[in-house]
Formats: sequence, C-alpha cells, structure tokens
Amino acid sequence: MIEKSNFCISTGLKFTNTNKYPVFLFLLLAYVFILIANVGIVILIWTDRSLHQPMYLLFCNLSINDVMGNSLLVPRVLADILVPPSERVIHYYECLMQAFTTHMFGTNAHTVLMIMAFDRYVAICNPLRYATIMNGKMVIKLTVSAWGVSFVLVAILLGLTIRLNRCRTLITNPYCDNPSLFKLSCEDVFINNVYGLAFTVVLLSSSICSIILTYSKITAACLTSNSKSLNSKALKTCSTHLCLYLIMLVSGLILIALHRFPQLPEYRKISAILFNIVPGSLNPVIYGLQSQEILKCLSKLFHLKRVIPSF
Repeated sequence: MIEKSNFCISTGLKFTNTNKYPVFLFLLLAYVFILIANVGIVILIWTDRSLHQPMYLLFCNLSINDVMGNSLLVPRVLADILVPPSERVIHYYECLMQAFTTHMFGTNAHTVLMIMAFDRYVAICNPLRYATIMNGKMVIKLTVSAWGVSFVLVAILLGLTIRLNRCRTLITNPYCDNPSLFKLSCEDVFINNVYGLAFTVVLLSSSICSIILTYSKITAACLTSNSKSLNSKALKTCSTHLCLYLIMLVSGLILIALHRFPQLPEYRKISAILFNIVPGSLNPVIYGLQSQEILKCLSKLFHLKRVIPSF
C-alpha cells in the first residue's frame, strides 16, 4: 500500500515582486467588501421586519454562501501570495475542507438561485396564492432542500476521492478542489471522472432548464396580463434574479472552458479565483440597488445615524 502524505504543496499563482503586492491588496479589499456587504445584507434582512419576505429570506442563503465560499479560499490565497511557491504547504485535511467548501459554494449557487426562481414564479403567476404557498414552512423546506441536495452531491463527489491512495503531493491550482485531490492518486480514477461529469451535467442542465421553464411561464403570464403593476413587478424582481444567475453561470462556464486549454494555466487559475470573488461582490450590490425595500431600509438607517448625534 502506498504511504499517504499528510501535506501537499500548492503552486498557486505566479507573481513577481512588482505585482504581488497590488494583487494582494486587490484580493484583500475584495474579501473585506464581500464580508461587509453580504453580512450587512443578512443582518439588515433579519433585523427589519418589513424585509421578512420569502424573496429576501431566500436571498440570505446566497449571501451566506458567498461568505462561506470566500472565507476558506481568499485568506489562504492571500497567505500564499506572500511566500515562495516551494513553501506553500497545506495539510491534506485542510485541503479536503477547502475542496468541500469550494464545491458547496458552486453547487449552492445553482440550487439557491433555482429556489429563488420558484419564488418569483409563484409571485408573478399565482399572486393571489403567494402568501399561502410561500409561507414560513415552505421557505424552510426550500432552504433545507437547496443546502441538503448540495451537501449530498458534494459529499459523494469527495467521498469517491478520499478512498484513493495518494502518491503525489503537488497541487497545481491556487486552491484545492476535487480534480486536484484525485490527481494526487496513482490509482484508476475512472469512477471519479464519470461521477464528476455526471454531477456537472445534471447540475447545469437542471439549473438552466428550471430557469428557462420558470421565465418562460413568467413571460407568458406578463404577455397575457393587462396589469401594468404586474409587468413592472416582474421586470424589477426578475431582472435582478436573472442578472445574478447570468453572472454566476458565465463565471462558471469561463472556468470550465479554460480547462480545455492546458496552455493557459495562469488564466485558468485567475478565473478560478474570480469565480468566487466576482459573484460574491456583485450579488449584494445588484440586489441591494434593485430592491426598493432594501434601499428604503438603508436610507432609514443612515438617516437615523445622522439624526442621533444632534440630540
């Protein structure tokens, strides 16, 4: 049996002395913004009763997912920037946890946006039954389903990798993921490749098909309705959701496409990091700017802060 090493070496990104500090500063500021914006949105929604609506409660899942996905990735990347590639050592179990979080982040992004699409479908196509259908229990069921499905799929994905004996220690990605882990093995990884491909195809096809079906029905409902308020509501809320989905989908597809070009390893590594940072940064901004209720709560909050010191 091949002896398993408890440590791996991550090559990560290649930097020069002139560009590593600007990159470090950019990633640090992006991470701080992601934390402040997403945690701030969650706190605002949970503390303001006017925002205790299914649409905002479901969006909290996306903010929590963005914080989770970036918190185990960006700090490690920041630490690696400041040390030479030969000293970027990571414990195997830390690497495994990072891979689990990375795949949970990507999978959750799809499942959460799918349940948010269902919420918009009910709100636009069944407005009179919206309060009955999207009650507290339904919100909890949708949330548990989104996270539960992601957990099971990712647990099986990494479970197939953990069983493999390792004979290598070099990870060529800027962070750990499932392909990086099973490439450490000298055993047959056919099952890993088959399940990984099936996992990706099922997730993407389910996600894309559900979005297309949902928005087709919403479009049909708007075209057959003479209500301007309904069409205006659909345009505001659905455009925001669709924008978030397209950002996540395009970021993921660019990363997948770059895997087909082994001669561009640095571009693939950069896109892998941006896949986490870009959606995490833009989601709270887009949702916050498009939501009148959130903007009202924020303006009320800042107005109170200006008024209080005057007493």
